[in-house]
Amino acid sequence: MVTCTSTTPCPTHRLLATRVFQMKNPRCHFLILFIQLVCIISFCHYVMPIRGEDNNTSAVNVDLGIILDMETDVGKVMHTCILLAIEDYHAAASQTATRIVPHLRDSEKDDVEAASAAIYLLKDVQVHAIFGPQMSTQTDFVIDLGNRVKVPIISPATSPSLSVEENPFFIRGALPSSSQTKAIAAIVKNYDWRQVVIIHEDSSYGTGIVPHLTDALLEINTLVSYRSVISPSANDDQILKELYNLNTKQTRVFIVHLQPSLASRLFLKAKEAGMMSSGYAWVITDVLTSLLDSVDPSVIESSIQGVLGIKPYVPSTTELKNFTKRWRKRFHQEYPDIDGVELNVFGLWAYDSITSLAEAVAKGGITAIPKFKNADTRKNLTDIDALGTSELGSLLIHSMQNITLKAGLSGDFRIADGELQPYPYQIVNIIGTGQRSVGFWTEKDSISYKLKMNGKTAKADNKQLGAIIWPGESTIVPKGWDISISGKRLRVGVPVNGKLDEFIKVEGDSKTQVLVATGLCLDFFNEIIRSLPYAVSYVFIPFPIPDSRTSPDYFHLDNMEYDAVVGDVTILARQSKYVNFALPFPESGISTVVPVKDDERKNIWIFLKPLKSELWITTGAFFVFIGFVVWVLEHRVNKEFRGPKHKLVGMIFWFSFSTLVFAHRERVTSNLTRFVLTVWVFVVLVLTSSYTASLSSMLTAQQLQPANDLINNGGYVGYQKGSFVKYFLMRMQFDSSKLRSYSTLEEYNDALSRGSKNGGVSLIIDELPYLTLFVNKYCRKYIMVGQPYKTDGFGIAFPEAWPLVPDVSIAVLKVMEGGEFAKRGIQKYSSNETDCPQSNGTSDSLTLDSFKGLFLIAGVSAGTALLIFFLIFLYQNREILATDDSIRKKLSAIAKVFDEEKDISNSKSEKPGGNAESQTATVLLPASEASPEILPNLSSQSLEIRISDDLGASPADEGFSTTEPATPVHETITETF
Repeated sequence: MVTCTSTTPCPTHRLLATRVFQMKNPRCHFLILFIQLVCIISFCHYVMPIRGEDNNTSAVNVDLGIILDMETDVGKVMHTCILLAIEDYHAAASQTATRIVPHLRDSEKDDVEAASAAIYLLKDVQVHAIFGPQMSTQTDFVIDLGNRVKVPIISPATSPSLSVEENPFFIRGALPSSSQTKAIAAIVKNYDWRQVVIIHEDSSYGTGIVPHLTDALLEINTLVSYRSVISPSANDDQILKELYNLNTKQTRVFIVHLQPSLASRLFLKAKEAGMMSSGYAWVITDVLTSLLDSVDPSVIESSIQGVLGIKPYVPSTTELKNFTKRWRKRFHQEYPDIDGVELNVFGLWAYDSITSLAEAVAKGGITAIPKFKNADTRKNLTDIDALGTSELGSLLIHSMQNITLKAGLSGDFRIADGELQPYPYQIVNIIGTGQRSVGFWTEKDSISYKLKMNGKTAKADNKQLGAIIWPGESTIVPKGWDISISGKRLRVGVPVNGKLDEFIKVEGDSKTQVLVATGLCLDFFNEIIRSLPYAVSYVFIPFPIPDSRTSPDYFHLDNMEYDAVVGDVTILARQSKYVNFALPFPESGISTVVPVKDDERKNIWIFLKPLKSELWITTGAFFVFIGFVVWVLEHRVNKEFRGPKHKLVGMIFWFSFSTLVFAHRERVTSNLTRFVLTVWVFVVLVLTSSYTASLSSMLTAQQLQPANDLINNGGYVGYQKGSFVKYFLMRMQFDSSKLRSYSTLEEYNDALSRGSKNGGVSLIIDELPYLTLFVNKYCRKYIMVGQPYKTDGFGIAFPEAWPLVPDVSIAVLKVMEGGEFAKRGIQKYSSNETDCPQSNGTSDSLTLDSFKGLFLIAGVSAGTALLIFFLIFLYQNREILATDDSIRKKLSAIAKVFDEEKDISNSKSEKPGGNAESQTATVLLPASEASPEILPNLSSQSLEIRISDDLGASPADEGFSTTEPATPVHETITETF
């Protein structure tokens, strides 16, 4: 059906009128022709303004198509801003002949209507640029049309799926939703949330952000534990059901990416489900935060309190304030029946986009608008195929793809390669019906509380957000997860058939018939939970460990049915495929325990052990030898070394052995003797020091049986039954026939006590926690030897992506610091109240090889002195050797002379050239009697008095003597006459 108006006659109406008049009165043909001419002129007058042609032939009109959802407040806001932008351009360029003519079409929230409006604008109006549509689903098809017709499409659609790289005629006039993902991730990281839930609508707008947001969260080691997809057409009951489903999960951090209308319904139902209370954290994305003014204030005040939101930061300027006043006035003129709508960032972007288009038009210096190149009309074409191509569009897109407005209303409005460049994001806290700024985020500085804008550089004053009021009017930062939902407690699995009772023991209570779990591992776990910064309710649930046919000794966690598993669970690479482990809580590693040798400290002959028998014999022989040498050297010149034979033998032994404690009192006069004794005293000093050290070590250190020797001698090796140590030993190429497994510490003790020859083992190889407990329980019998082989130790197992793992790991570090808790636990379960001495050293007897050098020096020194003495003695008695007597008589004469005391008084008192009659008398008197009163007649004579004390003797009788402190001091008086 064709509808005609008075100003726009249609061809059908004209044809019908002509035929009627011709039929009734053929003579009126001239009148009919005149009426047709008037209709044609009227039609052309109506169509020319639509096509952008002005009565002013000097003006050049650029037709701009506008496709908006005029049923939405955002559409109305952007339309008003576009009109103001065009007016401002015309006012600023009044002398310019170029004019922008807008052509508005309403998409009516429908993709088909948006496509129809685009086809009309491109085919019938032949616009040279299109602003819009708003929605991503509408924009997708319009972009394809723009690429075909070569007309720039400037759209505020935010979906990242709309790529400017793949669409050369697409200009994004708003920030894509993917640009905010790093800002959201920075907020999550700031509060150390390990898991989040993403709530988005089931549309291209909602799903476009998900992969980008997931990647940004993974970069900070945060997982998306669940994605909640809500249809825009979902009713309240469906939304409430989904929220109840979310409430049963442990994650309490929700990132909401919804349109304002759907988001307001979601938060109303979240309030009803009790999810807007303390412990929950909600973060809303930029579109919702920027358009929060469009949400009913009563909904905001009742259901969106404490929510964090991010939005592009728009600096407050004088130009923006003046424009806001103009915009409000113009908006009320355009839409007088609408109240409560405020200017938003999408309106500012629309204004800046049109201003950029106007600058591109002015920059192109357009003097005439070329017509569209028509498509091939020889074919029967559809409306899309019939579209031509714009020559002006190519010029405009070239200027628009890289353009900057230094003084844009939205801030630094810069388009590069067709994409609006990122803005700083403002982080706000929803309080009451308003938004309170708590910080900012920039690509360069990340989170900051205050933002200083110096040109293009944003500098952060600090790296913390301001104070935030969380849901439930709480000031405590939500930890991000919760276990205690409707009385639910953390279900902690405890293996019933653990390895050692001291670590895990499950037994039934005789009164309540309830299984009770105890042990060192559970004590550690309880202390770790108490160290968490928040309370966690939990219950121990015993469970049996199923054996595996392929590796029965491994602890399997393939199908984790508990919130955690606590026990002597070793962290292995295979286990880590199925569960997450917290940091190990006991000392980790594999070590070896060997028996201590029989305690010889109770042996009454232990004092002989420091020296080997050959060293004892050699030492004794040298004592006799040195005594003999000293006697030979001193016999003729020292009265103390003379006397009967039995006395001489006793003197030899006494003098030599007394040097052990430096108690010899006999003086020595020969320099050769002094040389021998100097060397020998040094040897004795080294011997006594080494003997003392060795004996002390034997009395204090435990003696170990070397593990390598035990294994090389065919000894058996013990390990714990049900432990991975068996496979470790097999990988270390231990003979499997030499391995024996045991289940308890008592069995360890029995096996080591019996030894390999009596059905036991020579050593035990196991994990450090077990061996530490074993050694402390049997303190004096066994000891760990060698360097431990490092392993990951015991760990608390959690399901994959469990949010409690990081906090538990930190608590483990706190408990393990200092080692006091582990020390108390070992003492508790080993029934040992005192520490055991830890020593890995050994003390063997000293051998002769260690002292051969000393004895060689002492022997050579003594032998040399003896040789020199005999050479001098023979030289002095050479007249005996020169006689004609037999050798026997000569030797007898030599021996007799040797046995005689040598008179040394003349040799010591005579001076060269002295008087033969001079005589020297030496009188030794006590110091108390050496006074002038006693010797009154010696005043006229030459009197020389020498005093000898402990430190030395007079030159005449100088000797090697260690005088006791109680020995009287003597005066040596030499009278010369």
